[in-house]
Formats: sequence, C-alpha cells, structure tokens
Amino acid sequence: MTELDDKQVVESQRILELLFSYMPKIAAERKMDNLLVLMADLGRSIVSADRCSLWLVDEDNGVLWTKVAHGVSELRIPLNAGFVGYSVRTGEPLLIKDAYQDPRFDRRSDEKTHYRTTSVMTVPLMNSMGHVMGVFQAINKQGVNEKGEQEIFSIQDLERLSLTAVYSAKTVESAMLNTELEATQREIIHILGDASESRSQETGDHIQRVAEISYTLAKLMGLPEEDVDRIRLAAPMHDLGKVGIPDAILNKPGRFTDEEYAIMKSHSEKGYNMLCNSKRKLLRFAAEIARSHHERWDGRGYPRGIAGEEIPLAARICAVADVLDALSSPRCYKQPWPEEKVKEEFIKQRGAQFQPELVDVLIEHWDEIYGVYRREAARCFE
Repeated sequence: MTELDDKQVVESQRILELLFSYMPKIAAERKMDNLLVLMADLGRSIVSADRCSLWLVDEDNGVLWTKVAHGVSELRIPLNAGFVGYSVRTGEPLLIKDAYQDPRFDRRSDEKTHYRTTSVMTVPLMNSMGHVMGVFQAINKQGVNEKGEQEIFSIQDLERLSLTAVYSAKTVESAMLNTELEATQREIIHILGDASESRSQETGDHIQRVAEISYTLAKLMGLPEEDVDRIRLAAPMHDLGKVGIPDAILNKPGRFTDEEYAIMKSHSEKGYNMLCNSKRKLLRFAAEIARSHHERWDGRGYPRGIAGEEIPLAARICAVADVLDALSSPRCYKQPWPEEKVKEEFIKQRGAQFQPELVDVLIEHWDEIYGVYRREAARCFE
C-alpha cells in the first residue's frame, strides 16, 4: 500500500468517526439553533474548513439566514445573493477556488464580519419534495500545501460535504416542521386569548401585558428557560373561559350580585374544561393556569380553594401579573390605580393573596416589572 493510500484510509476513518459521533446528536436534536450549531461544526470538521454555516431559506421574508456562521451570531442576506443564493436557485453545488475572482460572490458578509473569503464550497439541502430548503457553505480550507500555499477545497471535499448534507437533510426538515408547528400553536393560543379579550369592553391588550409581566417575573424568579417560555406562551389563555360568560355580566359597570359573581367565577373552570383534554402539553399547561390563577396563597381563592404550593407555580405567577395589570389599567367599573397604591396592595397581600417569595421578587424588581406594564400599556393604548 502506498503512502497516499495510507493517508486515504486514515482520512476515511476520521470521516466515519466524525459521522458516528455527530449524527446521533443531530438526529436527536429538535431545537433549530442547537441543530445548526451541530451541523456547522460537523461540516467544518469533515472538510477542514475555517468556517462553515448552514443557511436556511425564509421564503416569507425573501431571505437566507443562518444562526450559526462561525465568527458571527446571525446573518441575513437576500434569497438570491452570492454563492448560497446561486445554489438555492439552481439546486447545484459550487466549488470555488477564489471567491473574489467570481462575479457571483456577495462581499457583504465579509464586509460585515471583517473576514477574507478565498475558497468556498456550497451544497444545497433538499427536502422530501425535492426543493432546496437550505445550503451548506464551507469557507477557506485550513492548512498549507507542500509549496507553502493556502490549501483550497477539492472535489473530494465537495463529495464529503454533500454526504453530510444528505445525512442531515431529513433532520433539518423535521426541525423546520417542528418550528412551524410551534409557531402555529403560539398563534392559535393568541387568537383564542384575543377571542376571550374581545368579549370584554376593557381597553388595551390585557392578555399580552399579562404574558409579558408573567414572563419577566418568571425569569427573575430564576426558573429554567423552558419553563419561562412556556409561561409566556400559556399566560394569554388565563381568561379563555370568559367566552362563556354573558355580556351583561362580563361588562357590568357596577358591583355584581352574589348570583352574578358566582357566574363570573365560573370562567376559571370553563377555561380549564376547554383546554384540559388537549393532546398538546402546552395547552394542558395553559389549562392549569386558567383554572388556578384566582386561587389565593391563603386558600381563600376559587374555584377549588387550594392553598400554598398546591397552586401551580405558573398560576401563582400569572395571578400576580393579572392583578398588577387589572389594578393599573382602566376598567368599565373603575379608574386605574396610581402606581404607588398598586405597590402597596401587593405588600399588603404578601402571604395572603400572593406567595411571599413572589411578592419579594416583585418589590425588589419593581421598576423593571412595572416598566414592562408601562411599556406594553403605552403600546396598547396609543
């Protein structure tokens, strides 16, 4: 066996080890940002590139974007720009020795990142329908040749990057579909939340403000990022049950009779019943918020009269956000409370209506949290 053959065997073994190392991680990953990191690292390692990125097609906005282009956090370029744009249009790979000698080169990325591109490879990723959904791009082969010159990508490098693209395409397509489903679910949640809000004559987007205040409070409580995001998404559903409350009661300017108050309180269980049987975890999570956001820490709330940590944490957080917004905003039955009076009410209700630790975080970060209310209210009432 010649020295060249030995090198090829070693290199082939290296490629296989990389694939066996990365592909299980890629196949198991569903979060797009993490997936792009893994794939960019795999592509760079396989072809010994200085930089590698995976550009995705965003047809709605007519751009190509990458969350990971080694050296930068995110780039967006026109859909038809540069080498990646060419591969999107034609579905063809490219192998370029010197980018600056090719008229298709888009220098804007270099200008933005203060980087010098020389050799380039692009490989399109095809979805199950045969359409280009993204493009692998490798930039600047690492190392120098026997003449002391900078290495350039070879046909063999292009074949290897193409192999990586074939292995990865299905996972990218699944991740893109999952992202689309999540976005659709979020939109449905806000539509349903808006439907409950539209029944009321209250001004402004109460559900959006409650969602943002809940999100900020949850973040300041130190909850895991996933839980913080779930609370932000589910909080708009807290009053969904109001769609089942008669207008005469929902928009009554004066005090409720005992019978009317009992009907109004039923919105908590109504919202829960509308959501609790969903197959979607997020909607079942929202169901618990809808049912429990009027429970009190001291057990004197409704509908179940549960107390303390029996109340789901997300509902405890949403309760604080809901009351902060309700007291601070104009309602058909009252004028908005002054900020200082709202603050005093939370201090008064510490350990009674609200969990003490939640009130402590609220007061400690009052300017930041109340600032969220002011910002969202200004946007909604403008």
